[in-house]
Amino acid sequence: MNNDFTFTIKRIGFDENYHPSDNTRITTNFANLARGERRQENLRDALRMINNRFNALAHWDNTKGDRYSVELEIVSVDVDIEGKGQTFPTIEILKTNIFDHQAEQRIEGIVGNNFSSYVRDYDFSVLLPNHNKDQTEFSIPDNFGDLHGKLFKSFVKSDSFKKNFSKPPVICLSVSDNKTYQRTGNQHPVLGVEYQPNSTSLTEQYFQKMGLQVRYFMPANSAAPLAFYFVGDLLNDYSNLELIGTISTMETFQKIYRPEIYNANAVAGKRYQPNLKNLDHSITQIVYDREERNQLASEQGRFAEQHFIKPYQRVLEQWSAHCA
Repeated sequence: MNNDFTFTIKRIGFDENYHPSDNTRITTNFANLARGERRQENLRDALRMINNRFNALAHWDNTKGDRYSVELEIVSVDVDIEGKGQTFPTIEILKTNIFDHQAEQRIEGIVGNNFSSYVRDYDFSVLLPNHNKDQTEFSIPDNFGDLHGKLFKSFVKSDSFKKNFSKPPVICLSVSDNKTYQRTGNQHPVLGVEYQPNSTSLTEQYFQKMGLQVRYFMPANSAAPLAFYFVGDLLNDYSNLELIGTISTMETFQKIYRPEIYNANAVAGKRYQPNLKNLDHSITQIVYDREERNQLASEQGRFAEQHFIKPYQRVLEQWSAHCA
C-alpha cells in the first residue's frame, strides 16, 4: 500500500480584489467577506484592521504606527488519492507575510492562521449528527477525526509543504463558549497573558489527531484569549513579528465573526466564560451572514461525502490503516 498521496499547492493573494475560487469553502472567513454588494469594502476594511492591529502590537521603532503592512496569501491544497490526476480540495489555510516599509524588507510570516477543510465539515456536520440521531446520550463515533488528522499530518510531512514553507503551521481559533478559562501567571511579551481551560473539548481532541497541541493567550488590548494550535514550541519557534502577524490577522476575523467575544466592551477577567449572547459589544462595519455560514457547513459536509468520502472509501480506509 502506497502511503504517499500527492499534494498540490496553489497560492493566491488575499487583497481587496480577491474573488473566491470554485473550490473554496464559502463559509471560510476570508471567502465569506468577498461576497455581496460590499465585498470590496469588506476586504479593504478587514485588511486595514489587520494592519492597524499589527502596528499597535509591533510598536517599537514604530512611532507613527505605519511601519508594517501584512500581506496575506490563500494556500489551497488539493490531494490526488490514486495518482490519476483527479484531485479533491483538502485544506485551505492562510499565509502571512510582513512588509517592513522602513527597512524595505519582506519578512516571511506563519502559515496556518485560518483553517478550512471539507473533510472536517463532513465529520462535524454529517458524520457526528448522523451518529447521534435518535440517541438519548451524545457520543463520538469510533475513529472520529482519524482520517482528517492523518491527511493533515501527511500534508505537513510532504515534500510539497517542505518546499513551500520553512516552519510548521500555527492555527488560531476562537475560544469555546462551553468552557471556562482561568488566567495564569505566565505572560509572553507578544502573545500576552496565558489562560487555562477548565476542561478539554471535542475541537481540542480533533486537532490533537492532526498532531497539534493548544495554548490560550490574550494579547495586550484584546478582549478575550485566542486558541493557538501548533507543533513544537509556540513561544520559541517563532519570532515576535511572525506571531504578531497571526494575532493581527485572526483577531480581526474574530472581531468580525465573534464580536460578542472579541469586540466585547468588557475585557476578560481572571476567570472568563465566553458568551455568544453577550449584548455588551461593538460591531464592525463589515457585512457578513452568520446564519448562512452555519447552514452552508452542512452542505459542504455533504459535498465531501459525495465527492471524496464515498467514492474513495476503500482506498482511504486502506491508507488510514497503514498510515502512522
